[in-house]
Amino acid sequence: MIVEEIMNEEPYTLAPTNTVFEALKLMREKKVRHLPVIDEERHVLGVITERDIKEALPSSLRDEPNSPVFNAKVEEIMVKNPLVGHPLDFVEEVALTFYESKVGCLPIVSGGKLVGIVTTTDLLYTYIELTGATEPGSKIEIRVSDTPGILFEITKVFNKHHANVQSVLVYPDSENTQNKILSVRVKTLNPLAMIKDLRKEGFDVLWPNLPGVSLQ
Repeated sequence: MIVEEIMNEEPYTLAPTNTVFEALKLMREKKVRHLPVIDEERHVLGVITERDIKEALPSSLRDEPNSPVFNAKVEEIMVKNPLVGHPLDFVEEVALTFYESKVGCLPIVSGGKLVGIVTTTDLLYTYIELTGATEPGSKIEIRVSDTPGILFEITKVFNKHHANVQSVLVYPDSENTQNKILSVRVKTLNPLAMIKDLRKEGFDVLWPNLPGVSLQ
């Protein structure tokens, strides 16, 4: 998945000459926390966030719109030369940038001009969508050896039960580096028969592991 599939293509923006008060008003009206600052040609000059404003203003003045502090230009407190992304960047690369750089948004630039924005909220929603958590289903976690073809063997069990696989996530086994944990979401509300067959095939099903429920 690439960035242009998840980015907001019409972000709210500010000019560098807008005031802090105007920035805060726009954030509150549109319920956003990040605003790119651009020039007339849509070149990204900076980013201003709700956090930037809070850090720039004494807490006693944040609810005083007539304070002279609010007349400062956003260019005075914005983050200049911010990190930017491209519409064709992979989503996982952008997520890594967020994690390593501790940023909350990434202006998306093409041809030197702002074409969108991606925020941590966008990434979280995308993760939820990719895992299939928005649809009814059940999650099954299986410890497997890190060998070729293992996923195919597992999906044969799901195929036997005519169960659609909604998502598959793979992460390391903290107890054994030679293993992986497969987190599979299947479109069924009662996975017990599938779990029973998985165990018959010798797979180590970690979840569901419900006390008092026998799968033998």
